[in-house]
Amino acid sequence: MNVLIIGGGGREHALAWKTACSKQVSQVFVAPGNAGTQLERKVQNVAIGAEDIDALVDFALENKVELTIVGPEAPLTMGIVDRFEEHGLTCFGPNRSAARLEGSKDFTKQFLERHGIATARYRTFDDAADAKRYIDEAGAPIVVKADGLAAGKGVVVAESTEEACRAVDDMLQHNRFGAAGHRVVIEECLQGEEASFICLVDGDDILPMAASQDHKRALDDDRGPNTGGMGAYSPAPIVDAEMEQTIMARIFRPTVRGLLEEGIHYTGFLYAGLMITPQGVPEVLEFNCRMGDPETQPVMMRLRTDLVDLIVAAVQGKLGSVSATWDARAAVGVVAAAGGYPGSYSSGSVIRGIEHQGSAHSKVFHAGTSLSDTGEIITAGGRVLCVTALADSIAAARNDAYESIGTISFEKMHYRSDIGARALGELN
Repeated sequence: MNVLIIGGGGREHALAWKTACSKQVSQVFVAPGNAGTQLERKVQNVAIGAEDIDALVDFALENKVELTIVGPEAPLTMGIVDRFEEHGLTCFGPNRSAARLEGSKDFTKQFLERHGIATARYRTFDDAADAKRYIDEAGAPIVVKADGLAAGKGVVVAESTEEACRAVDDMLQHNRFGAAGHRVVIEECLQGEEASFICLVDGDDILPMAASQDHKRALDDDRGPNTGGMGAYSPAPIVDAEMEQTIMARIFRPTVRGLLEEGIHYTGFLYAGLMITPQGVPEVLEFNCRMGDPETQPVMMRLRTDLVDLIVAAVQGKLGSVSATWDARAAVGVVAAAGGYPGSYSSGSVIRGIEHQGSAHSKVFHAGTSLSDTGEIITAGGRVLCVTALADSIAAARNDAYESIGTISFEKMHYRSDIGARALGELN
């Protein structure tokens, strides 16, 4: 079959690579893709943007695409699945109504409240003065979130009321995140350990993927601004078999059941960013309506089942009849970012050393890359690469990933040196 992957980041490279491994797939198209997807076997880039839904529909029809997998959140919230289905095309992801779980944090908080699913206490504001009065009353630490999509950067964990008030001004007054920040959700700051838990959902049945944990802060020791993610590892030791059962019982089953009660049939990946409290209670920090990035990279490295089989079962409503098997080894992915990220950064730097990477146990997934006119791989984004390694332990996988990333260079490249530290007891 022909498969279309929509998106151009590290998550999409990992999905395209894994999809191309399927014996039932003859061709994988990626729109728009990156230098990494362009160089993969059985994969071809298509010069169509992820949000150009009309052009994507036309391409899928013209090229007899039998399955489309949507990577990023923006086209999902724009209703790409609805549009594909109107043309008789199979598109894996939640429809526009279901994608509100990611498209609006206020919608999600109200949904969680209605269905008794654990999450932080919160208030929503569109007036800066009201928001700052609430912050002064609540005190710090406190969390300020842009209501809409902000590419993983619209969350400020403020250690002081002054910092929180500045974040409110940035979003509501200074338009830092555009329309996404015209309303803010202000939450209590939950304590515990974060984990990423992703499932496939077919409307009724739920299939858990391997648990993972990402590092959102830009700098070592979880300092600096939030990013889209500076690295990730799988499995997450905090999510053992008992915790997985608890997450399914307290978070995922009530969520899918609650959506059905409200007339929303959810099909696609469903990602829960969770805080596991010191008492062992999972609470929802956020929902994403797609695979996480960079969690996808280590999770795909560990997946042994044919990904296409799982997704086809989900779109056919037969998820309950399949299962996923996982490599017992651990995977660690380290993101190499452009200087200045998550703020302003430059592009166009030649990436050196990448041509010597890749083996049965490691892979460099591209994110912000492209090919120059002379065929060189150059930087084209904030998060540029995710160097991912598979080994018998998180410690060994981390060592391998850092050994690989140490041979790669581009102008002003930076990366965290402590990915996986929490799993190894090196972070409190």
